[in-house]
Amino acid sequence: MPNDKGRRRRFGSVRKLPSGRFQARYRGPDGLMRTADNTFATQTDADRWLVKQEAKILDGDWTNPDVKIAFGDFAEDWFKDRDYAATTRERNAVVLNRFILPTFSDLPLREITTPQVRRWRTDLIEAGVGAASVAKAYQVLRAILHTAVDDGLIERNPCRIKGAGSVTHTERPFLSVPEVYRLADAVPPHCRALILLAAFCALRFGELAALQRHDIDLEAHTVSVRRAYAETRAEGLIVKAPKSAAGVRTVAFPASLAEELAHHLAEYADAGRTGLVFVGARGGVMRRNNFRRIWLRALAATGLGDVHFHDLRHTGNTLAATGGASTRELMHRMGHSSVRAALIYQHLVNGRDHVIADYVDGQIRKVKRPPHGPSGT
Repeated sequence: MPNDKGRRRRFGSVRKLPSGRFQARYRGPDGLMRTADNTFATQTDADRWLVKQEAKILDGDWTNPDVKIAFGDFAEDWFKDRDYAATTRERNAVVLNRFILPTFSDLPLREITTPQVRRWRTDLIEAGVGAASVAKAYQVLRAILHTAVDDGLIERNPCRIKGAGSVTHTERPFLSVPEVYRLADAVPPHCRALILLAAFCALRFGELAALQRHDIDLEAHTVSVRRAYAETRAEGLIVKAPKSAAGVRTVAFPASLAEELAHHLAEYADAGRTGLVFVGARGGVMRRNNFRRIWLRALAATGLGDVHFHDLRHTGNTLAATGGASTRELMHRMGHSSVRAALIYQHLVNGRDHVIADYVDGQIRKVKRPPHGPSGT
C-alpha cells in the first residue's frame, strides 16, 4: 500500500486523505492542475479515473471542466442548425419553449443529471401534459444532449429513461368503401372528390390541397404528387415539397373514380393547366381549418363518430394491403420516407400499382352505386 502522503506517477497523482478516501489530480492541456470532482473509496478507483483523463487528452476528447455552457444557449444554437420543414420547426419550437427551457435553460450542460430528467418528465405528466407531448419533449431534449455528447461538452447523455421517447397510439379506425361514399355524399359537391382521392389513393390533406390540373391523368388513371401545402402560425400558408423524396410519387387511382374526377375538374377546379384541383368555398386554397367545419358536419350527418380526415389515408393503405400490395408498394403509395428513389418507380413499370388500384376499384363496384358524372345526382 502506498503511503498516505501520495506517490509519484507518470500522469497525475493520487493521495490518501485523512478521511481514508483518495483524491486524484492531474495537469490539464491548459497547464492548470485539475482535481477530480469527487474522492474515491480505493486507490485503484482513483488510478482508473486518471487513466481515463489521460486517454481523453491523448484522443483529443478532453473538455475544460471550468467551461460551463448553459443548456439554453446551446439549445438555441442547436435549434438554428436543424434542417426542419416549416411545420416541424414550428412544432418543435413550441415543445422546446413550453416544456424544456423553463426547467433546463439556466442549467449548465454538465450539471444535468438523469434524476433531474426523470423528475422533469414526471412533473410534465403530473401537470396533465398529454402523453404524445411528453414523449416529443423527451425526444427533443435527448437529441439536444446527444449533440452535446458528440461535441465533447458532456461525457454521457443523461436522457436514459427506457421508453420515454415513445408513445403507444390508439389504433385508428379505417372505413369501409360504403362508409367512404357516405362521407362523400355528406360533404358539399366541391369536396366530394377530395374525400374519394384521400380514401382510395391514401393522399395527405396538404398534398390534395396542392394538386393542380396537370397532376391528374384521366386516361392513365394516375395522380402525381409533386408539392404540398402547409399551414404555420409564423409564415401562414406555404407551398413546400412533400415530406421526403419518396413523397414525390405517382399513384394509380381506381378506374371507377375517372368519371367522378372528370366531373369535378369540369365543375369545380380552377382553370388552366396549373389551376388548383380543389379550391375553398371562396375560390382560394383549400385550408385545413376551414375544411374542418365541413368535415365535422359530415361526421354528424353520417353518424361515423370520431373519425379523423387522416383516417381516410389509413383506409387507403388498408385497402391496398388487403389487395395484396407488398410492403414496398404500400410505402410507395403512401410516400413513405424510407423508400429509396429507385424503388419508387420500379413497381410502376411492372403494373403492380394499377393492380392495387383495380382491387380497390372492385371493392367500389361491389357497392353498386350509379355513376356520378356530369349529369349529377
